[in-house]
Amino acid sequence: RASEMPKFSARSLKNLEQCHPLLQLLMYEAIKVTDFSVICGFRGEKEQNEAYDRGNSKLKWPQSKHNQTPSLAVDIVPYPIDWNDERRFRTLGTVVKEIWAQLPEEKKEGWSLSWGGDWKTFKDFPHFELRKK
Repeated sequence: RASEMPKFSARSLKNLEQCHPLLQLLMYEAIKVTDFSVICGFRGEKEQNEAYDRGNSKLKWPQSKHNQTPSLAVDIVPYPIDWNDERRFRTLGTVVKEIWAQLPEEKKEGWSLSWGGDWKTFKDFPHFELRKK
């Protein structure tokens, strides 16, 4: 039903649990605005190297922000998933960045947010990561 607010699936919640509390806060705010799935939080050695081999990551284990506990990166996709709909990925990226911009600085604890859709060389539309300022 369209009137219901989107909410995370059990799988999305499990993936989000592995993420830094600030990423969790950000995603819980974003799901109030638009529907999406959390497809990756923490990534172990095998999964990270497979992502690298497939070309989905430029980093081998343990260099990715996904390889830390809690994960400093999260991958999200608009729901329902259509990997070829770049417009929906860009819309989702804009929503998340706007929510981040509205968070009080004290909540950010010296972190900045980087979105893979803004990267110059390697576009990674699902990817958001925290970076120390």
